[in-house]
Amino acid sequence: MENRNFSAISIQDQITSFMNTMISVITNPVGFFRSMPKTGGLIEPLIFLAVMGGVGGVLQAVLSIFSVGLATSFFMALTIIIIGPIVSAIFGSIVAACLFFVWKLMGSQETIETAFRCGAYAAAITPLTTLFGILPYFGTLLGLGWMTYLMVIASVEVHQIDAKKAWVVFGIIAALFALSSVSSQIAARRISSKIDQFQTTVKQYDQMSPEEVGEKVGKFLKGIEKGAGKQ
Repeated sequence: MENRNFSAISIQDQITSFMNTMISVITNPVGFFRSMPKTGGLIEPLIFLAVMGGVGGVLQAVLSIFSVGLATSFFMALTIIIIGPIVSAIFGSIVAACLFFVWKLMGSQETIETAFRCGAYAAAITPLTTLFGILPYFGTLLGLGWMTYLMVIASVEVHQIDAKKAWVVFGIIAALFALSSVSSQIAARRISSKIDQFQTTVKQYDQMSPEEVGEKVGKFLKGIEKGAGKQ
């Protein structure tokens, strides 16, 4: 019984610690990064990163019930819940390496462990940015803007980099991501619209007689022949 109680208390303490960290990053990022230990191992920030990915997956599942958010189905959202923590941990490690490289170019003297801790704890905004995904285009831009702000704060408070330099560098990176993300969303919406039109056409054909379908196909082929002849 004592071992079980000890484990329950440890888990509860860990959850409380993660909640406090998340709230601190969201409400007081300057204070959090200013006092954040630069060393202490990778396990705790890695677990925090995975937990935030899991929470984001749960929110995706909830949003999918109402047909909003990035997940197009509840099954997809459940998949995100399962693989989300693993993907978050792997992706977070890759991002940490990129951040380390960027900060080194900007003049930071900190280690890759410190870069990883900065990136991992910045993931505290994941639950809220997941909710931002409800808003087309603007939600993505809002999330990128917030993450850019956190990276600038981390640059100043942890890596001792000039704020103007940090804003320029991370601002350019955010702009590139924003352009890519918005372009992808526009393309995805166009494809989705075409699919909807195709499904509507198929339904219309189902309601037609074979003669009517043949007539429609004939007109379509004649149109192609005329177009080819004009070329």
